[in-house]
Amino acid sequence: MGKVYLVGAGPGDPDLITWKGRRILAAADSILYDHLAPDALLALAPPAAERLYVGKKKSTHEFSQEEICSMLIERARRGLTVVRLKGGDPFIFGRGGEEAEALADAGVPFEVVPGVTTPLGIAAYSGVPLTHRDHTSVVTFLTGHSVSEIDWDKVGGSETLVIFMGLTTFGEIAREIIARGRSPETPAIAVRWATRPDQQTIVGTLSTLPGMIAQQGLKPPATIIVGEVVRLREKLDWFGRLPLFGQRIVVTRAHEQAANLVLRLRELGADAVELPAIEIRPAEDYSALDAAIANLDSYDWLIFTSANGIRYFLERLDQSPRDVRAIRGRIAAIGPATKAALEALHLKVDRMGVEFVAESLLESFTTENLNNKRILLTRAAVARDTLPTGLRARGAVVEVAPAYRTVSPENLSAMAGAILAGPHKPDWIMFTSSSTVENLVAAVGAEALAGIRVASIGPVTSATAQKLGIKIFAEASEFHEDGLIEAILAKGIIEP
Repeated sequence: MGKVYLVGAGPGDPDLITWKGRRILAAADSILYDHLAPDALLALAPPAAERLYVGKKKSTHEFSQEEICSMLIERARRGLTVVRLKGGDPFIFGRGGEEAEALADAGVPFEVVPGVTTPLGIAAYSGVPLTHRDHTSVVTFLTGHSVSEIDWDKVGGSETLVIFMGLTTFGEIAREIIARGRSPETPAIAVRWATRPDQQTIVGTLSTLPGMIAQQGLKPPATIIVGEVVRLREKLDWFGRLPLFGQRIVVTRAHEQAANLVLRLRELGADAVELPAIEIRPAEDYSALDAAIANLDSYDWLIFTSANGIRYFLERLDQSPRDVRAIRGRIAAIGPATKAALEALHLKVDRMGVEFVAESLLESFTTENLNNKRILLTRAAVARDTLPTGLRARGAVVEVAPAYRTVSPENLSAMAGAILAGPHKPDWIMFTSSSTVENLVAAVGAEALAGIRVASIGPVTSATAQKLGIKIFAEASEFHEDGLIEAILAKGIIEP
């Protein structure tokens, strides 16, 4: 017999899931998830785990509640570890109680892992505390599905009223509350996609909010809070004041390299969207690199131009009879990310350019006597010849050993079409190399970027983009990820 875990995914920000929830997802055999569970959490499960969407939207149910309960029971009886991943908290209008009852009646072992419920997410990310000594000591949660079934004489006067699933019925709810003596001027707020970078917020009063919701076309899922605590939002709304809040920014780095940049953007409030315009793959021919590794102790210098080059160099080194003890020469790195990757191996970097391009690294060798010095340059299979040509001109004996190659993802056109031409057009797109520009333009054309501000990591990438007819709006003055972000921040923010 397996076991079922009813896990709360939290209100939207995937970082708000509990540690226990993350641990259980990492061991799951099967995940049954709903409409509000963040996609990023599904990636925490093993690659072979089943991922089955069983969500419910208004008037659209993939499976009935009875079918969902049956699927949980059937999978547990097959000995699987089953996760029922639910938005918010399983026991706050999440039908987790019904599922737990069904599991108990079937004799199936289960656990409930609580999650941050949506009102708590709204409270934290919209600056609306649900309780406050000066304003309220009573909070009432209710669902707006069936307005006629609620005793408004009992709940309508609650100091803070939290309404789940009441967006389409709020006009009726507001009339019921006002009819019980609540002031029409009572502050009220509606929040969609709470805690996410695309969080939408409408602030009004009991009398004005229903019309504002209709006028602005706010769609479910959204939660409404009514009460004096809403007045505190103007003072306490830290999330909406983040410098990139509401900005949809496309990141074109390879997926395995994008995580830090995406995280940094999200910490600044941006809706960071991955659109990998390159894939990193092993080199097609390793004969040059293998030969170099066999004679590793003969080089005076080893030059690395990317963290990818280091990674694939080490993989070939591990497959050889040698290890890092064979390195006798000094080491040069093109920039801080490459330097950090080397230092993580406890290898000292002897030389690095002021700017993180080949020209600057070449300039750093000006005072070095390179005559007849043997240099191993480990890099991508296709790259500019600026560095090896310049080093040879100074008398060095340079061997170029391809360690990896970059290719255009097979599904790039489809991915780009969905992101660039979708209903939420990006505000920015970041290009981190010439290859990302070339591959994306080849896939969808430069015209697909019309109306999107373009940010480039440096002059080489900018030149490639401009050659392809793309206008650069922001260029990093320091050619790394933080410099790219600073370039966007320096340009100011446009309205989302």
